[in-house]
Amino acid sequence: MTLFQLQIMTPEKVFFDGNVQRIIVRTTEGDIGVLAKHEKYVACLPAGPLRVITEDGTETIAALSGGILKISPEQTVILANAAEWAQDIDVDHAKRSEEDARKRREQSKTQHELDRAEAKLQRALNRLRVSSMTK
Repeated sequence: MTLFQLQIMTPEKVFFDGNVQRIIVRTTEGDIGVLAKHEKYVACLPAGPLRVITEDGTETIAALSGGILKISPEQTVILANAAEWAQDIDVDHAKRSEEDARKRREQSKTQHELDRAEAKLQRALNRLRVSSMTK
């Protein structure tokens, strides 16, 4: 299978940079599969899973906390707010984050506070879903 370069960057670091067979990523319009020589495409990414199939056919799953996807025939770049491999997710911390977000949502006094709490809740739920995808 033809390979292509995938770069995943967060504000803190280069999360992944290597050749892959394909990826499957959630966009705001639905899931999309990307292979080598894909046509140009740009999309917004909500909190969701990212499946990366590497050179040797191994599938690895990551939790993305929103961002932007840019595809060209030569490479695919994901600029993510945060990214974490499923096996590295601290499930206890994610559960505490979920509880905290639910409390904040209930106690919100402004639309801004409600929006922030809802975003935090979606990130926590995504991390919990993704962590269970590898078991």
